[in-house]
Amino acid sequence: MLKKLLVPLIVLFAATTGLAGDDLPAVSHDGLHLMPDTKLRAVYMKPGADLSQYDKIALLDTYVAFRKNWQREHNQQESFDMRVSDKDMKEIRDRVSKEFAKEMTKVLSTEGGHQMVTGGGDGVLILRPAIVNLDINAPDIMSPGMSQTYVATAGTMTLYLELYDGKTGDIIARIIDPEAADNAGIAQVANRVTNTADFDRVVRRWAEILNKHMAQLKS
Repeated sequence: MLKKLLVPLIVLFAATTGLAGDDLPAVSHDGLHLMPDTKLRAVYMKPGADLSQYDKIALLDTYVAFRKNWQREHNQQESFDMRVSDKDMKEIRDRVSKEFAKEMTKVLSTEGGHQMVTGGGDGVLILRPAIVNLDINAPDIMSPGMSQTYVATAGTMTLYLELYDGKTGDIIARIIDPEAADNAGIAQVANRVTNTADFDRVVRRWAEILNKHMAQLKS
């Protein structure tokens, strides 16, 4: 089941296009319905779907994609020793994927009491996450002699999360939510530690919203 879901996420950028407007379709291409008054930008649910039946969660690896032309535009503004290489890009994607899994697991398992599993089956909710349009204002590439950089926000990213039934493989819900690591316009030093902390705060918010919704349904 999990291998079936690990397919190239070709439609991600198309799905996040137009989120700035309010003209989201009421019904998605695969029959999911747009839910009103949620804390996220767009939540689509299968009619009649009931998340309260799931007591186990299988979290797939997080797909990570940068904003289009992010590397090129960043490097045009930086000195040679501060430019981001393809190797740096891969390392950032790997760190983002691991950090997303760590923070989601912490909230859903430790705080939410959900059993984390690695396979599908009865009572399993499969989460297929992706972070797209990742835009880091001051990436810390551990360059020798790196000077301090001050930014008002660590950057922006968009969550694209699909929820599947672990037994049938049917899609249950789709969540799309662009977020910025908001520091209220206060300039602060940007490095790997501060960037990670800002990222964790955004992921924790996403996880807490999902966890709270599942807890309310069960109660």
